[in-house]
Amino acid sequence: MKSRRFQANAADAKQGAYAVISGAALSTLSGAQPIGASKRVTCCSLAVAVVLSNGLGGASLAQQALQADGTTTLFQNVRIFDGKSATMSASSNVLVRGNKIESISLQPIAVDRRADTRIIEGGGRTLMPGLIDAHWHAMLIRVTPAQSFGDVGYLNLVAGDEATDTLMRGFTTVRDVGGPVFGLKSAIDEGIVKGPRIYPSGAVITVTSGHGDFRQLTDLPRTIGGMLTRMEQTGGAMVADSPDEVRVRAREQLMQGASQVKLTAGGGVSSPFSPIDVTTFTEPELRAAVEAAENWGTYVVAHAFTPAAIRGAIAAGVKCIEHGFQMDEATAKLIAEKGVWLSLQPLPEGLRLGFPVGSVQRAKADEVWPGIARSYELAKKYKIKTAWGTDVLFSRALAQQQGAILASLARWYTPAEALVMATSTNAELLALSGKRNPYPGKLGVVEEGALADLLLVDGNPIDNIKLIEDPAKNFLVIMKDGKIYKNLLVSNK
Repeated sequence: MKSRRFQANAADAKQGAYAVISGAALSTLSGAQPIGASKRVTCCSLAVAVVLSNGLGGASLAQQALQADGTTTLFQNVRIFDGKSATMSASSNVLVRGNKIESISLQPIAVDRRADTRIIEGGGRTLMPGLIDAHWHAMLIRVTPAQSFGDVGYLNLVAGDEATDTLMRGFTTVRDVGGPVFGLKSAIDEGIVKGPRIYPSGAVITVTSGHGDFRQLTDLPRTIGGMLTRMEQTGGAMVADSPDEVRVRAREQLMQGASQVKLTAGGGVSSPFSPIDVTTFTEPELRAAVEAAENWGTYVVAHAFTPAAIRGAIAAGVKCIEHGFQMDEATAKLIAEKGVWLSLQPLPEGLRLGFPVGSVQRAKADEVWPGIARSYELAKKYKIKTAWGTDVLFSRALAQQQGAILASLARWYTPAEALVMATSTNAELLALSGKRNPYPGKLGVVEEGALADLLLVDGNPIDNIKLIEDPAKNFLVIMKDGKIYKNLLVSNK
């Protein structure tokens, strides 16, 4: 009962706070006291703080109450893939209390058989961390390019449904590297929508004609400081053509709760006016974003294919390169020497074929795709810190192959290496966001004290990574933050 009252009070306080932070109440925040408002402002002062902290990625009171509850889940007789080791444990027991893993033992774990205690008999199946996709665009999966900057209400409803499917595929966390995702993230965090944890970048920051600039030629010439285009109004992408503009746009994303900032340092496939070979931002422009992010204790991720774009980004202080599919050996060696992350994607052939024959996008895809295998070979050769993601765009069918795209890493890695990359390694990259981390705690591992994002797999994915290609059949239990979202096993309680 206490937990329910706490959540209800938090919801009431939050609703009241939105009313307070409007009209005359704003003057109260600056020191003035409107007549007749003193009691309301006083009783809602906590709520104001809650709303403001949520805007900066903080946990809501409702979230804190959920995390503090005493719900207990005991997984019995499971073999553990811990997200770090290539070997499986002996038959073990794992106790989850609240939203964390409390204990792991080879011996039986005694629990109180209370109403809020769940016992799951694993039957020797595999317990592993929830999967993490380090390059995702939650708002751009099911829509067409033409719809992507359309009605915001529709976009969020469609993205919310896709977020639920993403979670049901076993992906308990995604790093969203471009799109107006802040509202969806809040809805998931508040329990309104079922979906993965989201590490948001917010709007992609690009230059005029850069990757991410989806304006029409009729939107030109651009007036600096003028009206924003629809693309910018929806928060999909922001155009910035000077260090000062870049600094403003980066700070705006951080203000809205970005855990990292995304810029496009070179040309891209899907953008109509952005040739692959073109280097876009200047080093001072990139450095302005890096400075803004570092002031907030976090980092910049840069889209870059070519050696020139990659080198420029590294020189400016970027901590993570996305793609890098045209890098040469010298550039790969530089990435390794500087300790920069490389976020790679084994892009499926279906993504390339999705672009119409004869289109600018198809021609650029044909130019990029041959470099994917080479980039993985170089990453392995120089032991680059490599993250994994999918970069699915505008295709629900391809999103449904999320697990299969991960399994395709078997071309270059053992199943254990691929699964480590999609769990603990990706979690290490997420942790670069420091205090901007919207979900403080350890992700991507099965160990005591870690956040309870867990999958119970019917089989051994270390022996057969193809098990993750069919999550509907093979993921028997899906848990995120200690809450069970799927359970195909009958409780033994």
